[in-house]
Amino acid sequence: MGERKVLNKYIPADFDPKLVPRGKKKGNDDLIPVRMMLPFSIQCSSCSSFMYRGRKFNSKKESVKGEKGKYLGIQRFRFYIKCTVCSRPVTF
Repeated sequence: MGERKVLNKYIPADFDPKLVPRGKKKGNDDLIPVRMMLPFSIQCSSCSSFMYRGRKFNSKKESVKGEKGKYLGIQRFRFYIKCTVCSRPVTF
């Protein structure tokens, strides 16, 4: 357990950091994870369960593209969450 608390790690003499593979994130770069509360109550269309206003969710935020992307100069966003019962994606 004491080896976890050391400040310096052993690095061999022949170690080359350029050979270490760097992981890349999979998925779409346009989606940004956001912790948010529901602004209104919604009902899942597959299992008919309600998710009430004020419920906290981890959601993905995406800016709307094209002509409908801006309304009176204000950027519009689309949010993706999952139903708490059936895990079906819900978009608003």
